Amino acid sequence: MLNTKILDKRNMATFYYFAYGSCMCPVDLKRSLGEKTHDYVVGPATLKGYRLGFYCYCEKRDCGVLDVVEDPKSSVEGVLYRLPWRLSINLDQRECVHEGRYKHEMVDVTIQGQRYKNVRTYVVIDKTSEEFAPNDWYFNVVLRGAVTSGLPEQYCWNLFNHMHQLQQQQLATRRWQAAAA
Repeated sequence: MLNTKILDKRNMATFYYFAYGSCMCPVDLKRSLGEKTHDYVVGPATLKGYRLGFYCYCEKRDCGVLDVVEDPKSSVEGVLYRLPWRLSINLDQRECVHEGRYKHEMVDVTIQGQRYKNVRTYVVIDKTSEEFAPNDWYFNVVLRGAVTSGLPEQYCWNLFNHMHQLQQQQLATRRWQAAAA
């Protein structure tokens, strides 16, 4: 007997999406998309020519959130999804496209030497001049997504250190401001 669920999945309109922040965690992505996303994970992927940065402050989350910035010497690790087209609007809402915070950018990513072209990712439109620290919740969901998705261990450590240093800088600034007041 033919499994119609598999047949439907193969024939539906889809798009590739490269996640590098909190959306790397399929459990967190499910919150916004309204359905389980584990089945849509293609695997860990690399975006060359970009680096991560927290050049956006999100009022809803009350912290800095991730962005990718063009940098020919760097690369960003993340998760490649193959999502049904019907989830595109919900993903845009999660990324605040309608508010003008993020926009689509079409990129190429690789997974174990295989190149995927015209993959959607999101980039901040109006980047801040300095990075904002993530809060503990965002820190944890990004790191959980990176680790559980199988990103390279050294990349996960670098991501942890970057977020931790931003938090420590923010804490030192607040202490200095409090002492000066």
